[in-house]
Amino acid sequence: MKRRLIFLIVCIGAAIGLSCAPAWADVQAVYHGGTYFGSVVVQPGQVVDGDLNVIFGDATIAGIVEGDVNVIGGNYDPRPGGIVTGQINQLGGAVTQAVVPWAPSEAPYNPFVPDHRLLWRLSWNLLALLVFLIFPLRTRMVLDRLERHPGLSVAAGVLGCVAVIPLAVLLAITILLIPLILLEFVFVLAGVFLGTAALALLIGRRLCELISPSTTPSPLVALLAGIILISAAELVPVIGTLVLIFVGLIGLGATILSFAGESFAGQISGPPMPTA
Repeated sequence: MKRRLIFLIVCIGAAIGLSCAPAWADVQAVYHGGTYFGSVVVQPGQVVDGDLNVIFGDATIAGIVEGDVNVIGGNYDPRPGGIVTGQINQLGGAVTQAVVPWAPSEAPYNPFVPDHRLLWRLSWNLLALLVFLIFPLRTRMVLDRLERHPGLSVAAGVLGCVAVIPLAVLLAITILLIPLILLEFVFVLAGVFLGTAALALLIGRRLCELISPSTTPSPLVALLAGIILISAAELVPVIGTLVLIFVGLIGLGATILSFAGESFAGQISGPPMPTA
């Protein structure tokens, strides 16, 4: 038991330690226009054809961008020789830092300055705790679908994400149903938070059972433990992005299945997986 607990603590510490690596490790070089999540850089002498959209990251421009540069949740960082032929639009970045001091910053790494990215991820994932407190019954239904049909939950999440844009286009074409587009995105966001709460509850419960098999953890304690583990995993470079995508997909899919009903889910995926 003690060895398992020590191993878990070491794993969590390693995940948090990796999350505090220098910010430039997450910067990706771009060679064509498009939409990118995270910080990007246009290298000197590089020519990017088309608009460059950067979400939740900084845009470092040392080359040429033949189009607009739109930065949401980050900063526009021009360098000597950097040219943008179109417009430059920035939303967030320094403004976000002023309003939300613990928001992630892409400033150069300084070992003497605490890295607040873990607090930022915790703050975001703690919204799942609020969703659980408001909708406890629905969260338990999502948890049930997640335990019984994990594979089907992932498939439903992928289909849900793929269908978001076409459905929004169809609603926009009808003109009269345009207000439902906002309702659609609210449902998707709520589904992600519901699924995150259910997944955190499942992970936290398994962790508590591993540490102390003879006791049954309270849902709140299990949920908090799961949120901490998910937040730490999301901060690991490269792997954290995959974890973030996986949590969103499986959470949204399990939420969709919770509205579909157990009989419908069972007909598609076959017999449910045995649960402990």
